[in-house]
Amino acid sequence: MIYLTKQREMKNSLNLYYSRIFFLRDEIDRLLLLSIIFSIGMTSARTLYSGHITFIFLIWNLFLAWIPYCISQWLYYRQHKIKSNFLVVILFAIWLAFVPNTFYILTDLYHIGDNYNDFSMPQWFDLAMLLSFAWNGLLLGILSVRHIEKVVIARFRIKHELLFLYPVMWQNAFGIYIGRYLRFNSWDVISDPFHLIRDIAGVLLHPFTERYATGMIFCFSILITLIYLMLKKLSKAIV
Repeated sequence: MIYLTKQREMKNSLNLYYSRIFFLRDEIDRLLLLSIIFSIGMTSARTLYSGHITFIFLIWNLFLAWIPYCISQWLYYRQHKIKSNFLVVILFAIWLAFVPNTFYILTDLYHIGDNYNDFSMPQWFDLAMLLSFAWNGLLLGILSVRHIEKVVIARFRIKHELLFLYPVMWQNAFGIYIGRYLRFNSWDVISDPFHLIRDIAGVLLHPFTERYATGMIFCFSILITLIYLMLKKLSKAIV
């Protein structure tokens, strides 16, 4: 009995310590950190073993995916202290500019067998490495969208989750297209806005002419919406 009490006290003390570290607040954050460390470790091991930096960009992509997660988590835990809806809208707009970086990492799976790959490692290794990055990007995206969904629906009293969710997921799919095929990134909103707006307008104003883009965006928007809804329901069913 004494042993169980001490064990419980140690666990509570550990949880209190972690709660003071903002991005290690709960078990999900800690598991997510371990998963990210695993991905970075695989890329580092590949670089050291092969002498090639072919996939080092994955770490940068994961960092970009981490930014919207930081924004959404900060907003989620401090939503009750923020009185101004204007500030929430500003943070939401910044988050929208970065959140496609999370789901974008799914398309890095292309590199498992394309010409970009130097094939200096066994294919199973590259598959595991790319899957780990894609999984972490997906998790960061799902958790980040969930944070913002809770804040927006509670504050602005949106009647149905899809009224928030699908426009956000469509924008994510559009962001994936812009990043993968038009080769823009989130920073271009500031560094090259006119070029970005021109290319975006071309797709939006001519959806039937730009059938490749329209089809890809529609398909991915449905896919990531279904993934999100399924994981959301699974989280309730498993508990």
